[in-house]
Amino acid sequence: MLLKIAWKNIWRNKTRSLVVIASVIIGLWAALFMTSFSWGLYQGHIDDSIENYLSHLQIHHPSYAAEKSPEFSIPNSTSIIAKLKNDSRVKATTARVLSTGMITSATSVSGVLICGVEPADEFKVSRVAEYVVEGTALQSGKKRQLLMGSKLATKLKVKLKSKVVLTFQSMNAEITAGSFRVAGIFKTQNAVFDEMTLFVNQPELSELLGTGNAIHEIAVLLHNEAESDSVSASLKHTFSGISSQTWKELSPELRLVIESFNEYMLIFIGIVLLALMFGIVNTMLMAVLERQREIGMLMAIGMNKLRIFMMIVTETMMLVCIGTPFGILITYLTVGYFGKNGIDISTFSEGLAAWGFRNRVYTHLDSSYYLPVIILTASCALVSSLYPAYRALKFKPAEAIRKI
Repeated sequence: MLLKIAWKNIWRNKTRSLVVIASVIIGLWAALFMTSFSWGLYQGHIDDSIENYLSHLQIHHPSYAAEKSPEFSIPNSTSIIAKLKNDSRVKATTARVLSTGMITSATSVSGVLICGVEPADEFKVSRVAEYVVEGTALQSGKKRQLLMGSKLATKLKVKLKSKVVLTFQSMNAEITAGSFRVAGIFKTQNAVFDEMTLFVNQPELSELLGTGNAIHEIAVLLHNEAESDSVSASLKHTFSGISSQTWKELSPELRLVIESFNEYMLIFIGIVLLALMFGIVNTMLMAVLERQREIGMLMAIGMNKLRIFMMIVTETMMLVCIGTPFGILITYLTVGYFGKNGIDISTFSEGLAAWGFRNRVYTHLDSSYYLPVIILTASCALVSSLYPAYRALKFKPAEAIRKI
């Protein structure tokens, strides 16, 4: 009986009820869609970082990260690479010779990280070759080739086949230099990476550094990212004197994003629902005050205060229960659509690219988000109904009936 009365009451003023329902729909959609957008933005950044350079796992000499000196090469690198290639969990692996130095063109100079790689192995781990916009990626056998980012090329004012000079410290702590020609220019979504990183053929860099067959970094791409910790632990157990780190250890800021994302997004959703809650309180309070005479009449004919209280609560819950499924459905459809087609944010790409974000965001929302949000919305609706219902109990039947 109470449900039937509450249902009829909410449709006595259709406009007001529809406004509350629309508020619930829009509030839910806004909160969940912004969550999916934020996750898509960060997930794209994480994927680019892994696929362009970090990979799932990197191996170094324990002192290399602090010193960045060519003398700190990986012990037993040949055995490590052989083990990785025979591991079914490993998709691809590449060995890199690294050096920090300066690149000089005819007009400018810049600091860079120089990566000496074997193209056949490197471009199975890194997707940089797919981002080449001019020229070609590195090719084995061609001498003095160099692959650089578009941001660095613009800074140095160089183009294809331009001659540049790389200057860095050799194994013997002597300053050495070598001339190279630009074979290709790539453009990823990470402007910092494009400006600071370049690739040359490994034998040529090793010769200039005087490191022989030494390797400074081994990058590993796995079939399943979840196995990175177990692969890293296995390498540490098998080989002594190495530092094996997962991408989360190599990039703690990305790890922080993943670990804290759920908490931050629930706080954000909570803020949106809190604002929605005040709107519901205001609307329901208005409805109660407008029906003061009616509620007084119900009290006068014998409806007890508990039933009056429950009637107002039920009306509020019904409005929210009508709006919630539509809000979830619209969210599901929009997240699915933009998850496939993406959202172009190229207007802001320059600023975002400086932080390594893509200019097209593919929304994503894990299905586990929906249930907590539904529960949170229902809780907000229940809290929102308490004050209007409490006010209804304060009406005195004799005075309320005289209200016009």
